[in-house]
Amino acid sequence: MLAPNNLSGKLKELGVVGAGGAGFPTYVKANSKVEYMLANGAECEPLLHKDFELMKRFPEETVSGMRLMMASTGARQGKFGIKEKNTEAIRAIEPHAKAGGIEMVLLGDFYPSGDEYELVYTATGRLIPAGGIPLQIGCVVNNVETLYNVHFAEQGIPVTQKFLSIAGAVHHPKSFWVPVGTPFRDVVRLAGGAVDSDFGIFVSGIMMGTLCFDLDEVVTKTTGGLIVLPKNHYLITRKNQPQENMNRIGKSACDQCSYCTEFCPRYLLGYEVQPHKVMRSLGFTSTGAEHWNQWSELCCACGLCTLYACPEDLYPKEACDQGKRDMRSAGIKFVQQKPVRVHPMKEYRRVPLSMLRKRLKVEEYEAETPFENIGFTPEQVRLKLSQHAGSPAAPVVRQGDRVSRNDPVARVGKDELGVNIHASISGEITSVTDKYIEIRG
Repeated sequence: MLAPNNLSGKLKELGVVGAGGAGFPTYVKANSKVEYMLANGAECEPLLHKDFELMKRFPEETVSGMRLMMASTGARQGKFGIKEKNTEAIRAIEPHAKAGGIEMVLLGDFYPSGDEYELVYTATGRLIPAGGIPLQIGCVVNNVETLYNVHFAEQGIPVTQKFLSIAGAVHHPKSFWVPVGTPFRDVVRLAGGAVDSDFGIFVSGIMMGTLCFDLDEVVTKTTGGLIVLPKNHYLITRKNQPQENMNRIGKSACDQCSYCTEFCPRYLLGYEVQPHKVMRSLGFTSTGAEHWNQWSELCCACGLCTLYACPEDLYPKEACDQGKRDMRSAGIKFVQQKPVRVHPMKEYRRVPLSMLRKRLKVEEYEAETPFENIGFTPEQVRLKLSQHAGSPAAPVVRQGDRVSRNDPVARVGKDELGVNIHASISGEITSVTDKYIEIRG
């Protein structure tokens, strides 16, 4: 096994970040000392199945990355979180996990079983301090694709590809590898194209992802998948409106039923998150709103309140997002005063994925996304310099330079939080800005 500082240095040099969406540099976690190392294979976003396909197809590499992280952090126990329904992935992962002394933690098919706070509690029985991180209770959590990338970084191979699912209203839903920086139009085409000519794309999920209509947007190290839906779909019409509209509707229609709070997974774990109180802030001046905005501070932005719990189709999650921004602008930080205690109704208020899909009106799009080894190389990639938490990487190439795949094209300083970025295809540097680097093959 590698010495801890050796692995950590390689992870920064070779660009490994949290592939599940957060993009936190993995070398920081590799440098910590913990009791538990947790693999997150829960994958609870509706319609996305890329982690399932990755675990099924690449179990040895995934578990190898987990064992490297265990050695680096000194973790005495490894726990692998995976949904009980994903029997094929369990069969693939379990032999390698058992050989490494790693325990399988079987999860229910509910949303959000992959939430970091939820997974840590299920796997260890420990509750992360309010507003805290797993490290504070001796845990480190990594997404399964991150662990796959750790395995290859140990061998000196940088992160230049992203494993994706594309689902929804496309002719051939599937999963595959594409170079980082691949335009969305190429990804949609690889799935046989969209069923409707006028469509939108949810990037990295319906619940916690972003809505995009720009096919020139590109895949990053944190892109979890693309979900294509017709532009007139319920979810797109709801999402595609300005914040002012959401606020005006909420101010006039919220009757304080508190369903948003009663179904909030963080509230049920014992954290002081109360979206129904945050909705009150919409009816106050900025001075009066500060009191109610405090109840948004510990929100995890899972979207369950907005897209499932609210009987009036209001936007409590978006109110919480705004509340957190307003709190930061005012320099106010809410600190929970009560001990974190699990709500007695927690286990009875879980939201099954099947019910969530029906509520979202996407049940007709639920389908397997089988892995296909397509070996695709786009004509051009655009590598964003900020694909991770921390400082953007600074270009180390100029327009007109020629690079080979895996060559470093942007770096972060030795003492800066961040990771390096590498060429995902071979070719000529056609553009260098303070936001991105373009390479034409």
